[in-house]
Amino acid sequence: MVYTISGIRFPVVPSLHKSSLRGDRRTSSYSLFLKKSNSFSRTSLYAKFSHDSESKSSTIAESDKVLIPEDQDISASVKDQLETPEIISEDAQSFQKLEDLTMKDENKYNLDEAASSYREVGDGQGSVMSSSPVDVNTNAQANKTSVHSGEKVKILSDEDKPKIIPPPGTGQKIYEIDSFLKAHSQHLDFRYGQYKRIREEIDKYEGGLDAFSRGYEKLGFTRSATGITYREWAPGAKSAALVGDFNNWNPNADVMTRDDFGVWEIFLPNNADGSPPIPHGSRVKIHMNTPSGIKDSIPAWIKFSVQAPGEIPYNGIYYDPPEEEPKINTYANFRDDVLPRIKKLGYNAVQIMAIQEHSYYASFGYHVTNFFAPSSRFGTPEDLKSLIDRAHELGLLVLMDIVHSHASNNTLDGLNMFDGTDGHYFHPGSRGYHWMWDSRLFNYGSWEVLRYLLSNARWWLDEYKFDGFRFDGVTSMMYTHHGLQVSFTGNYNEYFGFATDVDAVVYLMLVNDLIHGLFPEAVTIGEDVSGMPTFCVPTQDGGIGFNYRLHMAIADKWIELLKKKDEDWRMGDIVHTLTNRRWLEKCVAYAESHDQALVGDKTLAFWLMDKDMYDFMALDRPSTPLIDRGIALHKMIRLITMGLGGEGYLNFMGNEFGHPEWIDFPRGEQHLPNGVVVPGNNNSFDKCRRRFDLGDAEYLRYHGMQEFDQAMQHLEESYGFMTSEHQYISRKNEGDKVIIFERDNLVFVFNFHWTNSYSDYRVGCLMPGKYKIVLDSDDALFGGFNRINHTAEYFTSEGWYDDRPRSFLVYAPCRTAVVYALVDGVDSEPVEQSVEVEQPVEVEQPVEIEQSVEVEP
Repeated sequence: MVYTISGIRFPVVPSLHKSSLRGDRRTSSYSLFLKKSNSFSRTSLYAKFSHDSESKSSTIAESDKVLIPEDQDISASVKDQLETPEIISEDAQSFQKLEDLTMKDENKYNLDEAASSYREVGDGQGSVMSSSPVDVNTNAQANKTSVHSGEKVKILSDEDKPKIIPPPGTGQKIYEIDSFLKAHSQHLDFRYGQYKRIREEIDKYEGGLDAFSRGYEKLGFTRSATGITYREWAPGAKSAALVGDFNNWNPNADVMTRDDFGVWEIFLPNNADGSPPIPHGSRVKIHMNTPSGIKDSIPAWIKFSVQAPGEIPYNGIYYDPPEEEPKINTYANFRDDVLPRIKKLGYNAVQIMAIQEHSYYASFGYHVTNFFAPSSRFGTPEDLKSLIDRAHELGLLVLMDIVHSHASNNTLDGLNMFDGTDGHYFHPGSRGYHWMWDSRLFNYGSWEVLRYLLSNARWWLDEYKFDGFRFDGVTSMMYTHHGLQVSFTGNYNEYFGFATDVDAVVYLMLVNDLIHGLFPEAVTIGEDVSGMPTFCVPTQDGGIGFNYRLHMAIADKWIELLKKKDEDWRMGDIVHTLTNRRWLEKCVAYAESHDQALVGDKTLAFWLMDKDMYDFMALDRPSTPLIDRGIALHKMIRLITMGLGGEGYLNFMGNEFGHPEWIDFPRGEQHLPNGVVVPGNNNSFDKCRRRFDLGDAEYLRYHGMQEFDQAMQHLEESYGFMTSEHQYISRKNEGDKVIIFERDNLVFVFNFHWTNSYSDYRVGCLMPGKYKIVLDSDDALFGGFNRINHTAEYFTSEGWYDDRPRSFLVYAPCRTAVVYALVDGVDSEPVEQSVEVEQPVEVEQPVEIEQSVEVEP
């Protein structure tokens, strides 16, 4: 089995969840036993790394030519204890109007009333917190008189404090950030007006984004002390009934009733012995008479779905586990074996891919069928929670790759034609179909679709304690042409016109509002290739609200260059691609994407070294020119991407040691609607893995590449160059093939020339003093030729060079990257300059992402 994760590198990691085992974690106490398979591997995106893993993976020899370590018996068992959840009770009644607004107990939050007060929205089921402004001075005075000498005052932790989603701002600050936007103020003001209108209507009719995004507490299955309530929004259905194993699939046994809003509902009381009316693990579906006929569908809000052996469609599973249900699964395997590896390699965040359930395995998790259910391929929801808890214990953020850009086209086990109509969750007709992806497109202008998607984002943060999201396919969402067969030139007319899907952009603003309001430390990354202005500007200032944009052009640029001869590489072109990003908008950079490592393409290392990797990666055998070139450039590509590409760094799992082959999922033959047949691989697991053992084997050249990645990540941790506001590119020499730039007090020197090494090469710098080498890609430890003396000291001399006030002399061997750090600065003020500086970069935290794949045949 396979799943993917990604890891991200931040300079400082403020976890959303202070403790990995929180009291509100809704998991029963379980004993989870892990049994290691004799063969497994993963695919990951790493960003910052320290590697020295105790766990070793055994190997899969898919080729006689691949040199691998000897198999080792690594079977083990692990027992973890998770906290017992508190079951939320739900009444069997239908939705109640949000009318009874009462002030919350003023003594409970007496220390916070100076900033805000809170209202309790009563519905007979519990309470929903919403914010309302108060007079700061009045509350401050009240607090002043209410706390007496000697009285104990409880200081609330961040976990206990109510969370507030800030109200919309004026939306005008974007014009101060980017004056070119003023020419498109009519579109942007309309967009912001639509966003404010939706926010106001949600506040008016739903009690605010907080309450609106908790649809999972009302819709779908909810458990109370007296029974189970099931609700489903299906306005197109003529009749509906709940069917499943619990009632022998009898459509006449449990008929549902419909309200005025198209919500069907049924309450099932507990059995006479007090047991639940639907046993845990039962298959369930909603049976509906629709305009297109009778159909059985998996509930849209289902929390777990499974594909039975030999069957094609998935089945919804009523998931309410007893207190003890041990499972053997790959979530636990990843928790115990891979998370410690990521931590030791130096990464500080992990992005998990393919979590939302998807019936088509080879879709890499992007054809989602069940949005609230984690993929059952890798274990149970409790196992995923255990993985996240362990990551938090290790100080790792856990981001989820969330897919709200489209949905699976499946009608048997997905949302498509759920109530028998074409326009239920999606746009009807051609607008609701993505012809390239063969998937359905959400109608972001639908009120219930907004509730569904906002609640879905909230669900993963609340229930599973993820620390944020990477939103997939955002470019496709923001434009009616979905970015297909369109070239973005940077002309603002391309972003603010009739081709822009304002409803989708407003949804993105709302979901960022929700996430950053309720979870202020959460991280959101948007996958946008268009360069949409205001993408990473807060919604209160008129922006869309993401923290980071995924810098997708960099990986494509490297593949483009690797198809050319070395002498055709243009230094200016490389620098432009790495630094081409909007002012004040942070980016996550990466050298290799998971798309490039899938079957049909090549990994970065395989582009560089090809079939020589099968025979010449052992240190006791002679190398080849292709191997020497590949290892040298692989290290340089990763370092310059991290050094100039953005405020975060992402590494696709396996790229840290130069994984030799692609990823392929077990898949059968696929028949597309247009008649095209996509051949399968006979459901083979052969390439469905990552070979961590190659990077761990000290007698293989992969090990040196991995050691370099570890050193690269620790360099960032020590110097924080990705967070530095000082960035200056002093040299892009096309003849020498040299790039030199400064980040903070570091000077990076890259010599891409294939034969020329330069003695006494002058390097411009800003700060005076003594410099030393802190990273050298040519170090023998990293598989280099050890051509530089690391004990040498480099002293600056005064005088302008490359528009820098000072310089020092270095030796720059061919195909090397060397980083020099200021050791002893001279007590003098930096020289004022009137030269052109590269566009400034605002930085907070560099991101490092890892993506991993686990296989258990």
